[in-house]
Amino acid sequence: MSRDSFGGRATAIMALAGSAIGLGNIWRFPYIVGQNGGAAFIFVYILATVILSMPIFFAESIIGRRSGANGRGAFARLAPGTKWHIFGLLSVLIPTLIVAYYSVVGGWSLDYLFKAMTLSFTSGEGVPAFSSFVSSASEPVLAHTVFLLFCVIILLGGVRKGIGLVSKYGMPLLFLIIVAITVYSLTLPGAGKGVAYLLAPDFSKITPQTCLEAVGQSFYSLSLGMGIIITYSSYVNKSENLLVIGGGTAISDMLFAMLAGLAIMPAVFAAGIEPGSGAGLIFDTLPYIFNSMSQSLPLLTPIVAILFFLTVLFAAVTSAVSLLEVGVAYLCQEFSMHRRNAVAIVATFVWIVGVLCSLSFGPLSGVTIFGYSIFDVMDKFCSNILLIIGGLLFVIFVGWQMKRPDVWDEFTNSGAKKANVRIFGVVYFLIRYVAPVTVVLVFLSNIL
Repeated sequence: MSRDSFGGRATAIMALAGSAIGLGNIWRFPYIVGQNGGAAFIFVYILATVILSMPIFFAESIIGRRSGANGRGAFARLAPGTKWHIFGLLSVLIPTLIVAYYSVVGGWSLDYLFKAMTLSFTSGEGVPAFSSFVSSASEPVLAHTVFLLFCVIILLGGVRKGIGLVSKYGMPLLFLIIVAITVYSLTLPGAGKGVAYLLAPDFSKITPQTCLEAVGQSFYSLSLGMGIIITYSSYVNKSENLLVIGGGTAISDMLFAMLAGLAIMPAVFAAGIEPGSGAGLIFDTLPYIFNSMSQSLPLLTPIVAILFFLTVLFAAVTSAVSLLEVGVAYLCQEFSMHRRNAVAIVATFVWIVGVLCSLSFGPLSGVTIFGYSIFDVMDKFCSNILLIIGGLLFVIFVGWQMKRPDVWDEFTNSGAKKANVRIFGVVYFLIRYVAPVTVVLVFLSNIL
């Protein structure tokens, strides 16, 4: 069957950035930073992105564009007659599991956008309001369902008209909105404490667990180890520069993560909320802040609130679509399935698992696995174990299974990209030796 593609470099970068920039930055980054020591965690996170995530991003890009296939099909094409295709199935399963609970959080953002539009935030009740909402058996499930339907509509549009179009025009708008919100957040009383928390590191807070969380967040934020970059890179034209696309995506992702931190954390300290309070941090904080803000800026506050949660919703949709696309691409290519049917199957599975995750805050709150709720188990297991295993397998495949000339050919566009030729030796060394060894050491440091 014919293979769709992104229209050009700008669309490819925006689509990959749309995959990377999402709830991992706006929702997850601030609360993970809050739980792991603030600026010290950010230092390790940036280091992990440069040393580990960038090489793995390039490795996945090489696999995807070289093969022109989905996660499993890529390994079958590049290593025929081997068992690598079995590991390829993991890259289809991981994003499908992630998007199940991701869609739940996307539903939260949709519900809060509705609350912002109807001016229903109440004074001083941000935390109780959120707790009451997520513990409901129906409202968050409905929000999860509607959010998933939005994603399905985009997926049915295909790669260029659906994913590419939404990402190309939506990502620049997303940056503008988060910058505006960051500027306002920095003017709040007590915001300086939040800035110091993000920028003044206390290195004594760095532990093996901090390193694992930082690596997991870096992988999660850049959509690594889950087959998304492989799948999306298979849509990138052969003439495009993987170094520019990868560098642009990683820089955009880190910049957006810091902007999200600067938008949320000063507000957290201004509201007197505990930065390590968990997954509901932004949903606990912002209603309180918007209500306080309305006392001095009654006309502007509703606009700021709507823009913020619109930003969160858009970021959630772009990332959720990329997660869903991995499973859709797999069914379309491996089983010659019509795209509409593939979308229906993947979305139905995701909806069912997502309902269980949503109910784990309410009717299923008594169901725990190793002391964690269903939602928390999905998040921690996927981010801190499955993603890292997936990333490790991808760099081992490119560094030790693929032939070096093939890797060079893909990364340098057959020698046409001179800058890529000059740095190829460094990138290949990082892929072949540094990334896999570092990942293993991080794992062992948390076990021993």
